Amino acid sequence: MKKRYRITGKRLQSATVLLLSGLILAFSIAFLVKEKPEFSEGENRYLQKFPAFSLEALKEGDFTANLQSYLADHFPLRDLFMGLKAETEIALGRREINGVYIGKDGYLIETYETPKNTERVASQFRKFDEAVERADVSLMLVPTAITVYREKLPALAPAGDQMATLQEIRERSGVDFISCYEALMEEKEKEQLYYRTDHHWTSYGAYAAYTAYCGAKGITPLPREKFDIKKVTSDFRGTIYSKLNDGRMGSDEIVIFENPDNRLTVSYLDTKEVSDCLYNMEKKKKKDKYSMFLNNIHPLIEITNETADSDRELVVIKDSYANCLVPFLVNHYRKVYVFDTRYYKGGPSSFINENSGITDVLLLYNMNTLDGDLGVGGIY
Repeated sequence: MKKRYRITGKRLQSATVLLLSGLILAFSIAFLVKEKPEFSEGENRYLQKFPAFSLEALKEGDFTANLQSYLADHFPLRDLFMGLKAETEIALGRREINGVYIGKDGYLIETYETPKNTERVASQFRKFDEAVERADVSLMLVPTAITVYREKLPALAPAGDQMATLQEIRERSGVDFISCYEALMEEKEKEQLYYRTDHHWTSYGAYAAYTAYCGAKGITPLPREKFDIKKVTSDFRGTIYSKLNDGRMGSDEIVIFENPDNRLTVSYLDTKEVSDCLYNMEKKKKKDKYSMFLNNIHPLIEITNETADSDRELVVIKDSYANCLVPFLVNHYRKVYVFDTRYYKGGPSSFINENSGITDVLLLYNMNTLDGDLGVGGIY
């Protein structure tokens, strides 16, 4: 009996080795033959390319780090394994995974890291303000869900202090500041101001900020009943969900506000596309459904509204948070120029100074990505 057990054990061991070897071989072959896409629609980001080799990069460790990222980004069945990992960690009681807090009421909330570039960011805003010759420049910095929905974080979860950083930038930059924090806090119990599965605010959050902007600029905001408010999808799973890929997590609705009285011409100057709508409904068929707002990312968009209540002209220099705020602002400006300086090359301050019709400029960024936003370096 003992001899038979040893033989069975050896066979089991051999079978295990063969199985593991087969799996390793299969995954290696799959890695080699599978297509290496440049962009992940599921994660809404560009994937690591195979790094260029140099002795300097090897010495500094950049080549090895980038190679590890390349292998991780293109690993076969990556999304499946990410989801299994998230499910396992949640079952074990973890409430912070891949920089995401598993919050209350189904909220997935990104962690907030201590910023490193506050002085540089404030300096860029100040230099831009000084470079603009005629138009009135305003700055709005948007606190994210980790600040506004702090009570939904797991117990004892570090939240950082976005408001302290916001105040420091406000003081150091010297730019006229418009605060949306109070408006957001006032509305937080009435509407869903941030998506549960994405890092952006919802149209309701943007509407709250719009009322704050109007109050600061002496504009009468349009009441909600003036808009046609429509739910356009209920199966949105955003960028934060993609960090976990846990199929048990819920999804979000996307609601848009449209003023039926507007007569718009929306020109995307990089692609030469022209539309009469601020939303690209084709995008709701994609994974990144938030990209329906202003047709996602464009260096410069020019919007003309023939029915605006003034002849003033506005420049918005922004991150993606502004994409669902602009539909409210167009009601009060004959023309709105929207700059994404991560992609626009040339300096908006020169554009503003060369176009005498521009009366107002709004700098709008969210606090979670502001510290590393490459566009801030190109705003003037």
